[in-house]
Amino acid sequence: MGERHGMADITNTSQAARAGAGDNFFFNDSAATEIYTRLLGMIGAMLIIWVGFNIISGGLFLTPRNLWNLSVQTASVAVMATGMVLVIVTRNIDLSVGSVLGFVGMFMGVLQAELLPQVLGFDNPLTWIIALVAGLLLGAAIGALHGVIIAFLNVPSFIVTLGGLLVWRGATWFVTSGRTVAPMDATFRLMGGGTDGSIGATASWVVGVIACLAIVATLVNSRKQRRRFGFPLRPIWAEYFLAGISCFLVLATVAVFNNYPWPVAIARKFADANGIAWPDGGLFISHGIAIPVLIAIGVGIVMTFISTRLRFGRYVFAIGGNPEAAELAGIKTRWVTVRIFALMGMLCAIAAAISTARLNAATNAQGELDELYTIAAAVIGGTSLSGGMGTVAGAMLGALVMQSLQSGMVLVGIDTPFQRIVVGVVLVVAVWLDTIYRARAR
Repeated sequence: MGERHGMADITNTSQAARAGAGDNFFFNDSAATEIYTRLLGMIGAMLIIWVGFNIISGGLFLTPRNLWNLSVQTASVAVMATGMVLVIVTRNIDLSVGSVLGFVGMFMGVLQAELLPQVLGFDNPLTWIIALVAGLLLGAAIGALHGVIIAFLNVPSFIVTLGGLLVWRGATWFVTSGRTVAPMDATFRLMGGGTDGSIGATASWVVGVIACLAIVATLVNSRKQRRRFGFPLRPIWAEYFLAGISCFLVLATVAVFNNYPWPVAIARKFADANGIAWPDGGLFISHGIAIPVLIAIGVGIVMTFISTRLRFGRYVFAIGGNPEAAELAGIKTRWVTVRIFALMGMLCAIAAAISTARLNAATNAQGELDELYTIAAAVIGGTSLSGGMGTVAGAMLGALVMQSLQSGMVLVGIDTPFQRIVVGVVLVVAVWLDTIYRARAR
């Protein structure tokens, strides 16, 4: 009887934590209201940041070029933030993600630039595949190692990952004795964005339309499921509003990205190579959506599915809500912890691939301070440091907020030391707001 009651508490906690996905959008449920308010607050803060930096920069911030670059720069941190949500939800922390990114990025760089060409030859189509798979396996192994030490040796995650931050940053240097490794495989570089690493205008519109159809289908299915199980339904006007505003934002984003053309020199080179006459006004070729942005969105969708639809996700939120009750309910909490950190390591590898491809090089400074941006993104996105509450979508939006701050400060010429001060202040404020929301929820 006690176990059943404890499991009920766990279920309620996990359901409240997942309410931010939109299921309780217009209800008076306290948890849903809290998360909805925080999401509104983030969106409002981001709009203020964008408008403020646009005014200060003389209209340079809200240009298609800058917004496109902003999306690419956000991709790697957003990918890691999706995993950090699960880590923090279980009342753990991972301070090593930046160093793991740097180490795995250097490992993949050495494979592409030095080792695999000697075996497979240059420009072999298998080079980037082998490098990426090896990086994913290495990242998962590092994360699993952290998880085993935390779960089975009972060493606090703060200490384990702090040690990992130092160990893997040092190991990055030893791989190449401090030198930069370049260039990367041509196909691998597509994951970093750029002129070639984008899908163009037509494909972007296709992606936008598919996204809108997916949004509508999700809302329809959610309403059917609620009616099936006798849950309260949103007003029909609310369903139309959600569908309309979501599709508008998707298509507006596609329009902005398609309005960013190739540089003139690259466009002229493309025209000459393909026998295209150069018009008087120049040739307008749209970048479209960058591949790293598509990767980040894909990761976000997968992580949302894992956290809300799979048994593993329910276990994660159950552990975060009440670890003791989760243990009594039969959940193998230690192995769940190992899997969470292994997944976090794999996400670091994906972020490393994006970062390395964007730079077209593997450097020893790669990923520095990314752990702070990742943690800040998750906390700003509504992930509670007390555990049991957090959403993947919120964390990705938090990553966009953090990157907007950094990009804006760079654009207006603010020095790097002051940028770090701002990031530190934002992180402290985010944690403070988290404590306020938790106090109100009691």
